Amino acid sequence: MNVDGTHYRTIWLAADGWAVEIIDQTKLPFNFETVRLENVEDAAVAIKDMLVRGAPLIGATAAYGMALAMHADPSDVALERAYDRLLSTRPTAVNLRWALDEMTKLLQPLGANARQAAAYARAAEICDEDVDICSAIGDHGAALIKARHDETGDTVHVLTHCNAGWLATVDWGTALAPIYKAHDAGIPVHVWVDETRPRNQGASLTAWELGRHGVPLTIIADNAGGHLMQEGRVDMCIVGTDRTTASGDVCNKIGTYLKALAAHDNDVPFYVALPSPTIDWTLDDGRDIPIEERAADEVTKIQGKTESGEVITVEIVPEGANAGNPAFDVTPARMVTGLITERGVAIASKQSLAEMFPEKA
Repeated sequence: MNVDGTHYRTIWLAADGWAVEIIDQTKLPFNFETVRLENVEDAAVAIKDMLVRGAPLIGATAAYGMALAMHADPSDVALERAYDRLLSTRPTAVNLRWALDEMTKLLQPLGANARQAAAYARAAEICDEDVDICSAIGDHGAALIKARHDETGDTVHVLTHCNAGWLATVDWGTALAPIYKAHDAGIPVHVWVDETRPRNQGASLTAWELGRHGVPLTIIADNAGGHLMQEGRVDMCIVGTDRTTASGDVCNKIGTYLKALAAHDNDVPFYVALPSPTIDWTLDDGRDIPIEERAADEVTKIQGKTESGEVITVEIVPEGANAGNPAFDVTPARMVTGLITERGVAIASKQSLAEMFPEKA
């Protein structure tokens, strides 16, 4: 995607051909900085500390983390340790486990002398596959936006929650891919961007990348979405997902469920952009998805920029106050209008997903 006219992916090989570089998303929106990853521990920290985030990008980073491990030591012991270390970083996004399993399935049968080249090649393939998947999701979702514009003749107002743009993937994004495709095709589209507390990933990341690409947007407080829907100012919701069950229950950033409830009550279509590697075919009930509980200081503190230009972190709660921080919630399939996949728009049901992905089901 474009950052002030320059194309970027979120992860790429360094000029030396073995180290990996990423955009440090913890520095956005105030500073655009890249970080060099040189070993598996660097990759693990980048995932755990959310220098990279978003299910597809977590998977891509984990794949390159395995490649970095094989660059340092292609032994069986190093392979197993790298798998375990990377798997421990984030419990909810299924792409992490999927990517690690893909890498392990490829590397285990190989001799040590063949593992490094194979690991780098497969990690690059995983990244390219993600770009293709997200581009296809964008095409199918843009058709929904176009249909709404053709119906009304007006700007299509889309509400999104958290960040499911290109910063959450390798390129294009999931929930934002249809918006980018529609915007690039000349369809008038405007995005309501939830601030998405805690961490403010909507206000910090979604607003940053949409703005750099030239897409009209308005940042709103998380609690404003229901009011806008009541007023008829939201044409559709499109969100991403970190894990979706085989029956269509959707796990996404905390607060997604509340948006789905408001959309359901106001007859606003609620779509989930769903890359197939994000489907957990081993689970039917969303209540079985492990929900990550993150550090309390993500709730009790907030980062901002002072008038002098200094970026600081400040406390926003009384001293000693307790805070809980569940990072995700689950939206039941019955509240989802459709799942926008790389193969088309599916009904959020076990039968529809199985028919769309028969080789997986």
